[in-house]
Amino acid sequence: MAGHAAGAPYDRTVATCGIVDLPPSWIEQTRPGGVILATLGGWMYSSELARLTVHEDGTASGRFLGGQISFMLARPQQPPPLGTLPDLDQGNERQALLGADADADADALNDWNTRFVAQLAAPRTQRITLDRDGRTEHVLIDVNAGSWAALTETDGAWTVRQGGPDRIWDAIEDHVNRWREHGAPELDRFTVSGR
Repeated sequence: MAGHAAGAPYDRTVATCGIVDLPPSWIEQTRPGGVILATLGGWMYSSELARLTVHEDGTASGRFLGGQISFMLARPQQPPPLGTLPDLDQGNERQALLGADADADADALNDWNTRFVAQLAAPRTQRITLDRDGRTEHVLIDVNAGSWAALTETDGAWTVRQGGPDRIWDAIEDHVNRWREHGAPELDRFTVSGR
């Protein structure tokens, strides 16, 4: 993730791995006006190819190119081991505004673009699916923060239980619903920036 400072500055930096955070060293090693091409995503594994231009002030910005591009994440940006799962029967429970099923109109986890927007709200969150007590649970866990959310569906209605210091599903619903209120624009309309 440190790049190759000995040959810098570069006109182009192209990453053939996925990243969660744009390494500052890549910006530092790309000359102003130069381009960084990198696949950006999160730990829920929805990603897009981004083309960023480096600016004189040491920042970079650009747009996603679209097309649902993915690469294996760079080793330093892999998610941490899940460890022991939290007690999913605990936490605060409420009716969920969004579900996790690909067949539902309000799903947030199985549609590529919707999942990308969801992980903007929770980029360090991992997703697993469990079959427990005769039902499928969609579990989101932020290991480092100690936060989690578990979604279940019964007769078409979704329930979420959340625990830890952050309410992961509250943040995801807020992001996804605001995106949808603006017409659910394609990801190639998003602006990306880094420093």
